[in-house]
Amino acid sequence: MTTTTSTGPGPVGADRTQLAASLRALRLSGMLGSLENRLAQAADGQLGFLDFLQALCLDEINRRDSTGLERRTRAARFESDGRIENFDFTADPGIPAARIRDLANTEWVRTGQHVIISGPVGTGKTHIATAFGHQAIRAGHTVRFAPTSRILADLAGGHADGSWPRRLRAYTKPDLLILDDFAMREFTPAQGDDLYEIVNERPARSIIVTTNRAPEQWYPLFPNQVVAESLLDRLVNNAHQITIQTGSYRARSRPNN
Repeated sequence: MTTTTSTGPGPVGADRTQLAASLRALRLSGMLGSLENRLAQAADGQLGFLDFLQALCLDEINRRDSTGLERRTRAARFESDGRIENFDFTADPGIPAARIRDLANTEWVRTGQHVIISGPVGTGKTHIATAFGHQAIRAGHTVRFAPTSRILADLAGGHADGSWPRRLRAYTKPDLLILDDFAMREFTPAQGDDLYEIVNERPARSIIVTTNRAPEQWYPLFPNQVVAESLLDRLVNNAHQITIQTGSYRARSRPNN
């Protein structure tokens, strides 16, 4: 008589319909998606019992990681797909490449520090800020990107219809807030107060600011100097600074007529 020894869990006798229903009930669709492949590997002797279970668990973990990454990326509302890997660090010697690469690890997000990226128009500030945002998302953080003028307009609408607290939470809750094109023009008293509330309500959460002006040029833009001093003390004195001293990339790509 010949005895056959099973090397792992196989499909023989398994009620796949019931198993699939159980996996859906437990919200383990990552396992469900790879179940047939893993069963085939087990039947071929490639996976033992523990290997089979571990492989299914890893499939579920990978699915959840991928789903979470996609969800956080959508919630960030980036306006471009700037990434560290597609930024041209060799385009100009005025790009502080080493500084940018050091901060791309986003360890400063975990510790609640800020980043100020300053330089002329068209030098890649928004690309770098967006790239840092993507890096933070990969590290598991939540991110929100928005031009500063749009945030202020949104909060102004909240003052008008009574939804200001709810709208403010959209900018204070994420682990990282990116304020693009900060300090483009003078702020009204209400705008200065709103910016103060955003920064004040984020005592342990990070902010990235992109700006055409050096931080010392921000103070005159605020009508209330007490608000300006308090806001900028919280923001500037806890910030890593990146200064880009290059010409505009857009000017370089201007069509020749």
